[in-house]
Amino acid sequence: MSATRKAYRAAILHSVADPAEVGIEASYEYFEDGLLLVDNGKVSALGHASDLLPALPADIDVQHYQDALITPGFIDTHIHFPQTGMIGSYGEQLLDWLNTYTFPCEKQFADKAHADKVAKIFVEELLRNGTTTALVFGSVHPESVNAFFEEAERLDLRMIAGKVMMDRNAPDYLTDTAESSYTQSKALIEHWHGKARLHYAVTPRFAPTSTPEQLALAGQLLGEYPDLYMHTHLSENLKEIDWVKALFPERDGYLDVYDHYKLLGKRSVFAHGVHLCDEECQRLAETGSAVAFCPTSNLFLGSGLFNLPQAEKFKVKVGLGTDVGAGTSFSLLNTLNEAYKVMQLQGARLSPFKSLYLATLGGAQALYLDDRIGNLKPGNDADFVVLDYKATPLMDYRIQQSNSIDETLFVLMTLGDDRTVKQTFAAGRCVHQR
Repeated sequence: MSATRKAYRAAILHSVADPAEVGIEASYEYFEDGLLLVDNGKVSALGHASDLLPALPADIDVQHYQDALITPGFIDTHIHFPQTGMIGSYGEQLLDWLNTYTFPCEKQFADKAHADKVAKIFVEELLRNGTTTALVFGSVHPESVNAFFEEAERLDLRMIAGKVMMDRNAPDYLTDTAESSYTQSKALIEHWHGKARLHYAVTPRFAPTSTPEQLALAGQLLGEYPDLYMHTHLSENLKEIDWVKALFPERDGYLDVYDHYKLLGKRSVFAHGVHLCDEECQRLAETGSAVAFCPTSNLFLGSGLFNLPQAEKFKVKVGLGTDVGAGTSFSLLNTLNEAYKVMQLQGARLSPFKSLYLATLGGAQALYLDDRIGNLKPGNDADFVVLDYKATPLMDYRIQQSNSIDETLFVLMTLGDDRTVKQTFAAGRCVHQR
């Protein structure tokens, strides 16, 4: 057993609750000189090094990091794998951007060899940025999901993904049918859901690109497999909302379309939610549904500013999403930099501890995986990152001026990016080293 046991010594920080619910001081644990003990891919102990070191067997390897902070692995609750090759595409808002850039890029994923190539690049980027779990859009092609899951399984990552369901209002080369989307999704579920550390998400792109028949079959799949995820978009752009109202005039708003087809509930994640009314927030909360807050994407496409205080008021579960390729970085540190500014523009504050929560435990709770990931409590998967205080000369100099862990954390989130991630661990194994 000792061969699978390893210990990691550094400053260690993790969230234990939402600061909005328990207050900042009760929301985290910090060990200035901490020790994380990993046994067979799980966290077996966490605490002060001075408390744990004397009891360690002599044959356990202790990896000691100087000038570094260990945190849980980051959790990205909304990202598009097939859009990796079009990140940073100029000049459009949502609907035109889809037609100009997204759909032509996703067309290529009918080719499994292309999907395999991009899957390797995509997963490597996630790990390079410290992301150990992501909720991932595939393309309409089953090949895209197979490619992504094959790469995630190879590295024993905890990942969630699904094939896009899209049977109207898109190019012919990129649409399925209500029946084929159901059949293909079902086959992927049977093959991948629950295999290793993988989970499947029923993935209608968004209400305008699915017929009522397709949305009904998406809801049917969720009924047939009660522990599936559901992943789609909601209230991102004002023109999009008007389009939904025109397509579904019988429904009482955008969220009600999904509600009618039984797509709300635990493990249902709605990306963006930039333009929600109080009644919609109330309904999301009472069904246990979650919103993925995607600040870089919302700014890049000019979609608007997510109202985090409104979501907190109604106790809506919120995770953080990069939304690559409308989002402009795989880095959740970079994404938190933008999230802070989105709050500032609304006269609200985003504390570094709330930021840490959103990127880790908040994402895990949104995905109903907080019994496995999101913090470093014993029994959880050993998914964690080592953040380097000396990653850049500026960061090194700035952190030397820091007088507290909250100041240091904020510097990591405002100056940090992929260079800050020294190592990434999944299930106790190093899967990225800078």
